[in-house]
Parts: sequence; structure tokens; C-alpha cells
Amino acid sequence: MPSNLVVRVKASSPEIQEGLAAIAAELDLPAGFPAEVTAAAERAADEVVLPELDRTDLPFLTIDPEGSMDLDQALHLERGRPGDKDSGYVVHYAIADVAAFVRPGDPVDVEANRRGETLYGAGTRIPLHPPVLSEDAASLLPDQVRPALLWTIRLDATGAQVDVRVERARVRSTARWSYVEAQRALDDGTAGPGTEVLELLREIGRLREQQEVARGGISLPLPEQEVDETDGGFQLVFREQLPVELWNAQISLLTGMAAASLMAGARVGMLRTLPPADPRDVARLRRVAKGLRISWPQDMDYPAFVRSLDPEVSQHQAMVVACTRLLRGSGYAAFDGELPEQSRHSAIAAEYAHVTAPLRRLGDRYAGEICLAICAGTPVPDWVSAALPGLPKVLQDSASRAGSYERAVLDLIEAAVLADRVGKEFDGVVTSVRDDELTTGVVVLAEVGVEAPVTSEQPLPLGEDVTVTLATADLATRKVAFTLP
Repeated sequence: MPSNLVVRVKASSPEIQEGLAAIAAELDLPAGFPAEVTAAAERAADEVVLPELDRTDLPFLTIDPEGSMDLDQALHLERGRPGDKDSGYVVHYAIADVAAFVRPGDPVDVEANRRGETLYGAGTRIPLHPPVLSEDAASLLPDQVRPALLWTIRLDATGAQVDVRVERARVRSTARWSYVEAQRALDDGTAGPGTEVLELLREIGRLREQQEVARGGISLPLPEQEVDETDGGFQLVFREQLPVELWNAQISLLTGMAAASLMAGARVGMLRTLPPADPRDVARLRRVAKGLRISWPQDMDYPAFVRSLDPEVSQHQAMVVACTRLLRGSGYAAFDGELPEQSRHSAIAAEYAHVTAPLRRLGDRYAGEICLAICAGTPVPDWVSAALPGLPKVLQDSASRAGSYERAVLDLIEAAVLADRVGKEFDGVVTSVRDDELTTGVVVLAEVGVEAPVTSEQPLPLGEDVTVTLATADLATRKVAFTLP
């Protein structure tokens, strides 16, 4: 799937602009922040009170996509005892303290509850909070003292969690890295601010990946389909994640699992859940693997099978896409008393909570406050307790809206990429076939970064290389379709 070939779509194209406007209207997306919300955010930025605990002595760094301004997380890593490599590690993870700026029931809070999360489209963002907060006063930008929720997580020499606490503190990031810059520094051995932390991130990240394997967790090696903004246009590409992104994600997963352990122990909180895979779906996947001529021994469990796949192989690409079927059904479970019946996230193979992106996700602010109260030995704030029962639905609705928006934008860009190429042939790979209609499925075209429906008069050859013909590419309907002769 990964390809270095991209197709640009000019941002000035009236058809693209009309399409984006139509999507926003269809989904009833907010166009901007009301004046009273912006004014309240500006006051909050001016009046913020920093925590008494001062941890600006820790040289934090951030690692994010190029150009990001809404920086939720800053990282500092160290060994448990200087010079003793067997003593374990200390993870300091600073998370933007949105509650230091947003008061319960104020205009910013009401608007954030209406939006639910930040939406990402083709060169545009519809933020959860006004930019004066999300991209400035609350963001963990370099060389700025900021209020934060400081997580301190101790690990043993194998990377397993030993202890966790979270508290409010003032922090300062001293270095800002993009993923590409961080990976290059690690690959080249480049010296610079925070490079010793990057080296520890690689070390700890690999240990956490081993921990994931040991507990039966799953990380599907799916390339990302993304829209990159360029000078005067867009690029649609399939992109493999860099190793440093995966290691950075392991720190976020670690923190989410630590938060879940705190809340589960205190019997109050909100978890991100995913039910176990339906045995019928697993059986179906075994049939798909057999059809793709991929070995899946009966004594090999599903997580081990996923780890055996090589996304560089066409048949394995199709298998990875098919495996996403087992990751459906994720949700949120709020509780105050007994744990919910379904409390685990089956792909992570542990209890897990969202706490590391409060600038971009509404629920993280509430979950962070619960963890603060647990560690401080104080009651959960009333405004959190009052909102807890209704939060899962608010978050599920916003996640559904975000998914619809992202799919619609990609559909639009794909149609624009191919609009003048109807009737042309493309090389691709059939990545899925409908169970009830073997002549209908999905084809991926690495050359142009497009994933679209394909039909044939004969059963589609799942996982095989094919040459398909573009039958439809309509910007108005955002429909792209191929046929296999």
C-alpha cells in the first residue's frame, strides 16, 4: 500500500470548496465559535492560575505531526537511578490542563460539550476549543510555562508498570520535534535538545511493545490514508507510521492503562472499551486466510497471527484490512460504584481510558479530573460526577460524527483526484470481498492513494493483484467506483 507517488488537488478548485461546504452542511458542523465563547476563552487565557508545584526543572519535549499547534502531551524520560540500567525507568508525561482554563457551565464548556472532539479534514480543522486556548494558552508549546496534569509512572527493567501518580504542576517544554525530525535524529545519531530522551523513548517503546505481546494486545499494521496540505493543493497518500510514532503511542497507551487501573481500583471513572471478538468473526477470518493462502495454524491465536503478517505482501495487506472487522464495537463505559460488565479493551488486552488528549477530546478532561482526585484522596468534583452518566453517549455521538466527516472528506478528495481519469486502467489489490456477494469488494490503488469499491461479473480474487477500470468519479456525490473486466 505505501507509495511515494501522490496526486495534488488544488485547494482553490471551486468544486473542492463546494464539496467541503456541502459536507459541513450535511453533518451540521459548526462553522466557527460564537462571540461569547471566544470572549470567555480569551478571559480564561488571561486569568489562568498556575499550580503551586513547579516542575519546570524537567526538560520536557513534544513529538507531533509537522506544524501541529494543539500540543496535548510533553514527555520526559529518565532511568530509575542514574547510571544503573537495570533499575527501571521513570516516565514523566505532562498533559495539557484544560480544566485550568474551562469552568463547568461556562460558554467554552457548553460549546465543547456540543462539539465533543476536534474534527480533521482536507487542510482544515474544526477544533474542540477556541484556538486562543487549544493552539496557544493551554497548548504545551516550547519555552512556555503551562499548567499541566503531570503523570509520573515508574517502570521496572522490563517496562512493566510499578507505580503511578498524577498531580497538577507547572511545566515547560524545551524542545519541539516532528515525527520525521525525531526519527531522523534517532537514525542518524544526531545530537540536539532532548535526543537523550528520544533514545530512551526507543528503549522504553520497544519494551512496551514486548509487554503488549505478552498480554495479548494487538496493533494492526495498517498504513494511514491521509490528506497532506501542499502549496496551493492537497496530496492523498498511504503512509506507514514511523517507529518513533509507535513508541510515542506506547507512552500514551501506558498512561491510559495506568489511568484505567486507578479508576478501576477506586470504582469510579470512564473506560474506553472493546468487546471480545465474536468467535464467528474469527472463524470467518480463518476462512479468509485460507482463501489468501496464508498459513494460520490451529494452535496460533489471533494476536500472534496478526503479528506474523507482513504488510509489504499483497495477500497480507488484504488480510490486515480483513482483521479490522474484529475491532468494531468500541465504546465508553462510565461507572460509579461497580465496574461495568464489559470493562476491558480487547485489542489492548487491558482496561484502558482516554486521558492524554484533552485539547482534542472532551472526555479526557473529565477522566483526568477523576484520576487527580483519586491520587489526592479527595472526592471527585461534583461537576464531573454530574456529567459522568451522560458522557458515554456524548462521546460516542461525536466519534461517529468525526468518522463520518473524515470518510466524506476522503471520498471527496478521491473523487477529485480521479475526476478526469474515468475509463483509465489502474493496478491495485483486492483487499476485501463481501460475504454475501462475491462480485463486490474493495480495491486499493497505491499509485494514487485511493481505496474504493470494485465490482466484477466473476468472483473477485481476494488479495490478488488486479488491473481495474475506473467507472465513476463524481465530485457531487463523492462516489468513486471501479470494475474488474
